[in-house]
This record gives sequence, structure tokens and C-alpha cells, in this order.
Amino acid sequence: MAISFKLSQAPLTQAAKLASITTVATLALGLAACGNQKNTETEGADKSGDTAAASTDAQDIELLNVSYDVARDFYKDYNPMFIEHYKSEHPGVNINIKQSHGGSSKQALSVANGLQADVATMNQGSDIELLQKKGLVADTWEDAFPDHAVPFTSTIVFLVRKDNPKNITTWEDLTKPGVEIVMANPKVTGNGRYAFLGAYGYGLHAFNKDEDKTKSFVKDVLKNVKVYENGGRAATTTFMQRNIGDVLITFENESNLAATKFGKGQVQIVYPKYSIKSESPVAVVNTVTDKKGTTEAATEYLNYLWSEPAQQLAADLYLRPSVQSVLDANSDKLPPIETFRPNDVFGTWDEIMDTYFSDGGVFDQLAVNAPK
Repeated sequence: MAISFKLSQAPLTQAAKLASITTVATLALGLAACGNQKNTETEGADKSGDTAAASTDAQDIELLNVSYDVARDFYKDYNPMFIEHYKSEHPGVNINIKQSHGGSSKQALSVANGLQADVATMNQGSDIELLQKKGLVADTWEDAFPDHAVPFTSTIVFLVRKDNPKNITTWEDLTKPGVEIVMANPKVTGNGRYAFLGAYGYGLHAFNKDEDKTKSFVKDVLKNVKVYENGGRAATTTFMQRNIGDVLITFENESNLAATKFGKGQVQIVYPKYSIKSESPVAVVNTVTDKKGTTEAATEYLNYLWSEPAQQLAADLYLRPSVQSVLDANSDKLPPIETFRPNDVFGTWDEIMDTYFSDGGVFDQLAVNAPK
């Protein structure tokens, strides 16, 4: 049976912004560094910054975290937490963290094409592997941090309207005539790929690895897709604010934030009994940090993701902590669910991308009116 939850608002903190300015030139630099300013290198990506107080006698460090779309809520609160920790460990050093958010694969391509990210925090292993192949990230990036460099995970769930009028409880229910689905575009977003692979993996599980039956099942699901959006947050906006669709297929954390932040009392979450595990790997972009001299700070920035405060913050935002003790302590908001790793079922990310999401791949073959 599926599990359905109605949720309450989780408190979020706000990062303090502070600037100390001694000259007109410093003022110009300070304004340019503020997080919500447009940057030609990150055109189309959402940015926010948290700036520590500057001092003429202090060392100043600036890091750019290039990340995926729906991670903005986590890093918005994580950055000031890390800044406070870093300054306690490094008195006299001021550190400023800037964020850039967009579709995970688009963000990875931006870094590959020259965006000067100190760290990459993505929602799909292939995005870090792309940077590894470009020589921007170390070949040993998975060994640089615990849990194969995955500080937290999520899973794919269903967000439905209040009282679940279409009675969506399982993956099979998504094939019902008249059910309208909203999801992110698997051709360009990790969110959409996990949604597609979740359906496909469920089909293999339900039909004893029968590929023909699985493809027929997934094709029936995709027939009901009303909108393919270009990002996970855009899909949420379409479902919540434009009121399109009966069900949104998306990450657990995004569903919870939508249910508490954007539409409290209007929607609820349905947990399928079997779903996919999404992993959010992180890496230092060594070619940038070695040049800037920020490798040590960037490494500390990512290492602190495994601290208890950061892991609890992840749980508060409905991400599943990789530290088991913190995950166990939050089982009330993160209920146990049977999941599978995409790499265990479909192979490496290179194989997944080539087989399922390349032009003419399995997704294109099965999708009706597939997005380009």
C-alpha cells in the first residue's frame, strides 16, 4: 500500500548579510558580490550570496557553489551555518559564499564551459562525471568525501491535490485514463530523469524484468503527461501556481516544500511502495580552486555537509541524511521506503544517458509528444 502524508511548515532560517565598506571602490565590489545580482557567467541561473563582514586586515575568500535547481532552499540556509563554523575555526578570515542554481545538467555544462565554480553540488552522478572527463574534477572525487561524496539523498514521490480526488496510490494509477501528470523534462533535467527511471525501474520490478511489458507500462504513464517542464522547480510552479495537472512526479524534498511552503492544505504526498533513490553528489572543482587558492576552503565547505547540524538541516528540508543516526532520528518526516539505485538497475550513468536519454533513445521512443 502507498503511504500518504499531510505536512506542516518546517522553520527556515535567514542568512544575515553584512558589509563593511571603507572606500568607493570597495563599495562597488561589495555590491557586485551580492547574491541576487545578475552575472553574465551565470545567465539564466538563480543566485544568492551570504557575505561575512570584511576587514582591511582580514583575509577574504569567496567560493561559488554551482548547484541544481531545487537545492537553493538547502544552501540558502547552509551557507550562513558554514560561514559561522568556518570563522570560528579560522579567526580573521572572511568567507563569502555565492550560489548559482538551475537544471543540474545545464549547470554542469556551464562549469564545463568555463563558469568558475569552486564546488559543484549536483543531483546526478553523470553531471560530476562530465566535469571529471573535462579534467576539472579529480578522478578520485567519489573517495574525497564520505558515502561516495553523497551527503544526502531523496526519492521520487507523487504530489496530488487535496483529498487525492484521482485516488493515486501506485505507479499503476498514473496510467489511468483522465489522469494528467506534470513532470520535469528528462532530456535536460536530473529531476525528470529520476522520475522516468523511477517508473521504468518500478516496471522491471513489477513485471519480473520483462522489458516489453515494462516499456508498455511506461508508455502508458507518459501518455498522461500534460506538461514537461525545464526544471524541477518550474514543474512545481506549473502544478501549484498554474494549477495544471492531477499529480506532480518529483523529488520527496520538493514535494514536502511545496506542500508546506507553496500550497499548505491544498496538496498531499503519496509515497509509492517502491521507488528510485536519487543521489546528490558533490565535488571540488580543482582546476578553479587550485588557481584561486581556495582548495582548502572549498574542501571544508563540502566536508561540513556531513556535520550533525548540516545533516539535521537536510532532514528539516526533507532531504534524507547520509548519516544514519540523523536519518533514524527523523523517521517521522522521512518514512522508510523501499528504493533502488539507478546504477544497480541500469548501469553506469554513461550507459543510462546513452540508452535512455540520447536522441532517439528509450525515452524518445516511449514518450508521446516528447520534448525536444
